Amino acid sequence: MKPSLLEQKCNFLRNLIIESVFNAGSGHPGGSLSAVELMVVLYEKFMKFDPQVPSWNERDYMVLSKGHAAPLIYGILSMYGYIPKEELSTLRKLGSRLQGHPDATKLPGIEVSTGSPGQGFGVAAGIALGIKTKGQANNVFTLLGDGELQEGTVWETAMAASHYKLSRLCAIVDANGFQIDGKVEDVMNVNPIGDKFKSFGWKVKEFDGHNLDEVEAAFQFFMDNKSDKPVLLLAHTIKGKGVSFMQNTHAWHGKAPSAEEFKSAQDELKLI
Repeated sequence: MKPSLLEQKCNFLRNLIIESVFNAGSGHPGGSLSAVELMVVLYEKFMKFDPQVPSWNERDYMVLSKGHAAPLIYGILSMYGYIPKEELSTLRKLGSRLQGHPDATKLPGIEVSTGSPGQGFGVAAGIALGIKTKGQANNVFTLLGDGELQEGTVWETAMAASHYKLSRLCAIVDANGFQIDGKVEDVMNVNPIGDKFKSFGWKVKEFDGHNLDEVEAAFQFFMDNKSDKPVLLLAHTIKGKGVSFMQNTHAWHGKAPSAEEFKSAQDELKLI
């Protein structure tokens, strides 16, 4: 059966991620690949943005709290008109706008410079509070990793977002089960994530982060939020999704493929 347009876009983004990390000789493929469906559905169907006017006052905000997944967001920016595709080949190169972690001073479409785990989430909540204070209706999305939830600032932010009733804040957790040192549950178990956020006063939706219908339904759950609670979308994902030898291991958290591995990954991604 012919893949849908969304499936094709996801596959295209995975190719961009693998190619850019290979060309750079370093980077973070595993956690970029795991969140592909989340970002494609968000930008394709729900985000309000204008790449010609990146600072458009009515835009929605996207904060990549898991800043190491820079190849993911750079791929998205190229797909949706913020940067030329050719610029992806400059990832991590001296003088490039595309550094190992996103730099908001250099790139349109990057709202916050991130990289230190847990920090982007707090800034996203601050943006949402500012928007609420000004009486605006912009949505604020932020993508976190499950390993990132080991940071204390995450829980301070969760508490504050509930207290200030930031109902237009949508935190997306890419729960792929791995971090740089190994399995999240072995390093510092953060489960049950959903129950913890509920206890902090959040609405929570759990779903398969690679099932496009479920991903779309999850974002719609946020869009339909009529309560005064912030929303957590807990996406169960596979680290390295789409490239078999990168899947379900921390070994590909921050490593570039060799030429042979790159060819193998490309061959797999051509199968869709």
